[in-house]
Amino acid sequence: MTDLSLNKDMNLEVTAKFIGKGHDSGLLDDHTVRLYDEDIFGDDYLGESRLQDGVARINFTHKSFGDALNLENKPDFYFVVYKNKEQVFKTKVLINYNLKTIETFKMGEGAKIDLGTFLID
Repeated sequence: MTDLSLNKDMNLEVTAKFIGKGHDSGLLDDHTVRLYDEDIFGDDYLGESRLQDGVARINFTHKSFGDALNLENKPDFYFVVYKNKEQVFKTKVLINYNLKTIETFKMGEGAKIDLGTFLID
C-alpha cells in the first residue's frame, strides 16, 4: 500500500460503531459523536456525526490534525459521545494510531478508516 496518510489534501473518512451495553445494538440517532486528535497544546477537533444505526462517519483531511510545525503522521484519536448535548461517554485515546495499517483507499473518495466498535454503558 502506498503512503496515503502523508497526503495532506486527501479526504479521510473515519468510521466507528457505538453499541449499548446489555442490548448490543447500535445507539440511536439521538446521539452525536465528535472526533478529536489529542495534542499537548490543545486538541484538534476533527468533526462530528450523528449516529446512524450506531455508526459515526466523520470526514476530514490530514491537514486537520497537522500544521506546518507539526505534521503528524500518527494522530492520537479519541471520540466523545453526546446525548441531547450532554456528554455520556469518552473513549480512551488511541495513541499514535498508525493510519497506514488500517486504511483502505477508494478512488475519488480518499482513505476510509474503521476505528472499531465501542461499548457504552
